[in-house]
Amino acid sequence: MLISVDPDSSVPPYEQVRGQLAELIGDGRLPVGSRLPTVRQLAADLRLAANTVARAYRELEAAGLLETRGRNGTFVAPGRDDAVDRLHRVAVEYAAEARRLGVAPDRAVALVRAALDATRHD
Repeated sequence: MLISVDPDSSVPPYEQVRGQLAELIGDGRLPVGSRLPTVRQLAADLRLAANTVARAYRELEAAGLLETRGRNGTFVAPGRDDAVDRLHRVAVEYAAEARRLGVAPDRAVALVRAALDATRHD
């Protein structure tokens, strides 16, 4: 997960964590069902107090972006556009397959564009 906290920022650390997680969820980089690190783990990774991360998680849960499943952990909650989430998962699989096959990223994207153009004329 790509979250960082700027200790010199005027934005409180919990708000930096909350905002970055909300952005990752909003743009699909953290799709529905993704498991987040535990509060303690993320706090340790970011060198923050556990209460700081807990507050960010609580606010995201109150906003409906996260759900806590007891001892099973904290997950990105359903409720956003499920079609986009499914398409994101397929895109991740496609990117991994393109990489495995040695297809350059520009070529892989060109193939997707061509496929989208072809289906537009159906």
